[in-house]
Amino acid sequence: MIQKHWKIFEFNDTFTRGILSDELNISPILAQILISREIDNFKKAKLFFRPELTDLHDPFEMDGMEAAVKRVIKALTDNEKILIYGDYDVDGTNAASMLYLFLREIGGNSTIYIPNRLKEGYGISPAGIEYAVKLGTSLLISVDCGITAIDETEYAKSLNIDLIICDHHEPSSTIPNAVAVLDPIKPNCKYPYKFLSGCGVTFKLIEGISQSIGMRDLPQKYLDFVAVSGAADIVPLTGENRILVKFGLDRLNADPRPGFKAIIEKAGMSLGNINSTNVVFGIAPRINAVGRLGDAQRAIDLLIAKDYQTAEVFAEVLELENRERRKIDEETFNQAAAMVESEIDFIKDKAIILHKEDWHAGVIGIVASRLVEKYYRPSIMLTTLDGVIKGSARSIADFNIYNAIKKCGDSLLQFGGHKAAAGVSIDPNKLSEFKEKFLQVTREEITEEMLAPTLKIDSVVEFKDLTPKFLRILEQFAPFGPQNMKPVFLSENVEVLPSPRIVGNNHLLFRVKQNGSSVFDIIGFDMGHFSEEFDITNNKIDIVYSIESISKNGSTFPQFRLKDLRLSKK
Repeated sequence: MIQKHWKIFEFNDTFTRGILSDELNISPILAQILISREIDNFKKAKLFFRPELTDLHDPFEMDGMEAAVKRVIKALTDNEKILIYGDYDVDGTNAASMLYLFLREIGGNSTIYIPNRLKEGYGISPAGIEYAVKLGTSLLISVDCGITAIDETEYAKSLNIDLIICDHHEPSSTIPNAVAVLDPIKPNCKYPYKFLSGCGVTFKLIEGISQSIGMRDLPQKYLDFVAVSGAADIVPLTGENRILVKFGLDRLNADPRPGFKAIIEKAGMSLGNINSTNVVFGIAPRINAVGRLGDAQRAIDLLIAKDYQTAEVFAEVLELENRERRKIDEETFNQAAAMVESEIDFIKDKAIILHKEDWHAGVIGIVASRLVEKYYRPSIMLTTLDGVIKGSARSIADFNIYNAIKKCGDSLLQFGGHKAAAGVSIDPNKLSEFKEKFLQVTREEITEEMLAPTLKIDSVVEFKDLTPKFLRILEQFAPFGPQNMKPVFLSENVEVLPSPRIVGNNHLLFRVKQNGSSVFDIIGFDMGHFSEEFDITNNKIDIVYSIESISKNGSTFPQFRLKDLRLSKK
């Protein structure tokens, strides 16, 4: 196991903490956590704990929105054929399904097209444009893709198809010459919030259309799609995203549409208690699975199903595909780990690049993430499709893998992504050249300190601090996600009660108390090794953990989620 560095948040502003604690009538520990997340006054705290949909930004603040809305309304008025072009992941399929259902509700004539991941790859493809021509399409709206589709936009225009692009990815140096390009991070876009998901950007288009046709409240019924995409696409759960995901989860739990209800039940989750973690680990993998292994249209069929009986059929398909995806994932990971152990020299190299021609393109991104988790090195997994090497890259916390790959761009056919993840296409004759360049970049830019994963701790607490009121307010920090993660605590000199045991697939389960406090359950997923490394029952330990709620026999109890532990030195 890689030794984690424990880093406790350094906090010195006791004056502001005292004021905020008094104004909100909350624990100073919770006030400190709020301040560390830039919520340092009553007004910000009210927006955080009591957000309203009226706090959302005006969609017309987004550059291109007015042109986009006018073009869609023209298409609606003239009964033009609209093709919604989505990506094959959770964000793209939710965005496409949402826009389709919305347009259908207001009388639009639309169809959804999702490219085949294995045959067409990511983004707008010539095949997709040609499909639009066959349908007689005059307006194509891309969702969660298109920001780099310069040539494809011109190709569509040459065939008399107008394009509206809804995306949230990094643009290249040139913006497509479309009717409108909606992307809050493109140059000169003054939209106040920059971190929307692709579905979130599409939702702003829906808001803009709804406002213009006098149906301002209509978009609210589609917030469940935005919540699922926002949680699954790992966008920051701050500001506008947090509002969208919070109200979307409320709708998902209170009145789930048939598709979500079916997938939740197939996954064995409890309807009414679905949170962002359930989305990430329960809903998202099942929707992603069909796109990874084949045709993502099956996810669309689930999401737009009109009744539960129809949705249940497609939910079963997603369930079976997810099981198959897990099997392929495990086989690929085992092969990759064996290659790392036999081929990678970690003294010389600070990154992992592996290539095997028959690896399934749909799982290499997942496996790259697992390699990062196991070895804590930037990792690139490569396979071969139709004579071209395709790859998925994942990074460690402090290394921008997109910028590193960009420095090797002249050895690539194509690349794209962001600082944490990227995709590449390589001519087989250039593989060695790219590998050598990329490894050289990592040698120059990655320090030894960067290769030690840091476990960030919000606060040291004693069990006596964890009162029912404390835990109740802590739950109101949700929904959790990037930049609003579950608070992580350190408790020292903790006593472990007999007898810790291994449950499930190497999970460590035990009970703890501190200085005669209440007893808490704690579980460490895939941490069974600690029972062999330490005699935790006969020693005091320090534990790093987050707190969650679990239900037993109709009652709810706090449970600690173990992040790491050490024998106490005190």
